[in-house]
Amino acid sequence: MEENKVVTLDVGPLEHESDLPEGAQVAAIDLSSPERFINREISWLAFNERVLEEAYTPTHPLFERLRFLSISASNLDEFFMVRVAGLLGQTRAGVKARTPEGLTAAQQLAEINERVAKLMRWQQEKWQDLTVELKAEGVAVVTAAELKRAERRWFDDYFTEQLYPVLTPIAIDPAHPFPFIPNRGLCLVVELLRSEDEVHLNGLVQLPSKIARFIRLPGTDARFIRLEEALTLYFDELFPGFEVKSSGFFRVLRDSDLEVEEEAEDLVRV
Repeated sequence: MEENKVVTLDVGPLEHESDLPEGAQVAAIDLSSPERFINREISWLAFNERVLEEAYTPTHPLFERLRFLSISASNLDEFFMVRVAGLLGQTRAGVKARTPEGLTAAQQLAEINERVAKLMRWQQEKWQDLTVELKAEGVAVVTAAELKRAERRWFDDYFTEQLYPVLTPIAIDPAHPFPFIPNRGLCLVVELLRSEDEVHLNGLVQLPSKIARFIRLPGTDARFIRLEEALTLYFDELFPGFEVKSSGFFRVLRDSDLEVEEEAEDLVRV
């Protein structure tokens, strides 16, 4: 005959002994063990991953999946402006206290960075998938190379009349310090070369928040181009006399909790 096996369970408080499976024994629970807890920040990221999973659900309508992708991105912005900013403040202040699950602020930031890198990669992959599906349904997000001749002529006028007057190209060098970038500000950054005297510079253009990020192109078809994509067509106008060796974009997220001392000399500076 097979020997009777004793099953040891690590369970919470039981109201009745009858709640135990037959033959089971209850192991003692170490109430001080950090393994009993789940980190709050990692738990929030897991929640946002579930939001993003809705964008992967094929039974949802296409635009609803696009909306879930957008929600996961805006959620992540708020997470960094509030929770990550708080952890960064603790690390700068030298706080070594541990959370109930046994992590310092620096350890939490390391785990967050690893988890967020995967989350953002999933977001980018899903965006690429959704643009293909949108195009199949007659809604195209085009690149600069995909612009038709008539669309390019229209955009030349749009750039001259609507964009160029509100853009301020800036050179970044010792004589021109790095400018203040507002919260959630999107910027174009370029590596510049002037061949005649081998001058190397970095350039920066802040994209105006009042201009639509996705610009509708003329015509009966639903065709859009992203603002940052379109600006790559006008490097000569933005940085005359320079060759653009490389370019990219970045966004800035700032701490949403602004502390102002009553005796502050300059509120704007704070």
